[in-house]
Amino acid sequence: MTAWKTAGEIEPAFDILEPSERASPVVFNSPHSGARYPASFLASSRLDARALRRSEDAFVDELFACAPQFGAPLMRAHFPRAFLDVNREPYELDPRMFDGRLPPFANTRSLRVAGGLGTIARIVGEAQEIYGARLPVSEALERIETIYKPYHRALKRLVARAYRLHGVALLIDCHSMPSVGLARDERARADVVLGDRYGASCSPAIVDFVEQEFRSLGLETTRNRPYAGGYITEHYGAPASDLHALQIEINRAIYMDEQRHVKRPDFEDLAARLAGVVERVATAPFGSLGRVRAAAE
Repeated sequence: MTAWKTAGEIEPAFDILEPSERASPVVFNSPHSGARYPASFLASSRLDARALRRSEDAFVDELFACAPQFGAPLMRAHFPRAFLDVNREPYELDPRMFDGRLPPFANTRSLRVAGGLGTIARIVGEAQEIYGARLPVSEALERIETIYKPYHRALKRLVARAYRLHGVALLIDCHSMPSVGLARDERARADVVLGDRYGASCSPAIVDFVEQEFRSLGLETTRNRPYAGGYITEHYGAPASDLHALQIEINRAIYMDEQRHVKRPDFEDLAARLAGVVERVATAPFGSLGRVRAAAE
């Protein structure tokens, strides 16, 4: 296990569960499952911990914790998404949230910032405001310098190592989603949503392969709607260069009680079933341009 420490109250901010042998070109990443809430953050929030946890991909790191058994590392955040979101650009910041001037290169006009979900989120859940007062700009920059940037440096190293050893790399970005969307006209969500940025971040053959594996468990699986992938999928996926990134969203209703924020009684059974998917994906013989030789034979 490799871990990094950061200034502040979350130490380590993230860690990496390493396999005994680096036999797989696949890297698993769980950037939103962190549940260590700094006391100073809770004190600055107008919401209680239960409300803040609505943005958390609870227990997702546990669902994919078996990855190292099959030769693939798992990177997991310990800081909560409501505190810092590494699935955003490094400086997607809302100037209305801060006292002081943001750096001139900050992206203050993205759709995610407008929606309150920038690198430092303004809201959780159904547009619940997190903070009771403006934050110092220095607070935002400290979170980015001491957690965000080290996180991405470590993730880049994992992907680069996989590519160096295997000539191809596949980043699986692991998330969960609420079972019900906010839009009234949205239909019931599938059990699993695969996001490949509409074909831009991952080879279609790989997406087909992963989709087939989930469907073999009887899980309804769709693509890109309502989640096509965020910054990580977009930033790390370059299929023409044999660098593939695929986002996986697991419907929370199939493994947890969303209101009480606890695991369902059959959580371990689902985790065992998903381990079969993780094993087959981690051990699949991916070839150049994302060809999956096992699927073609």
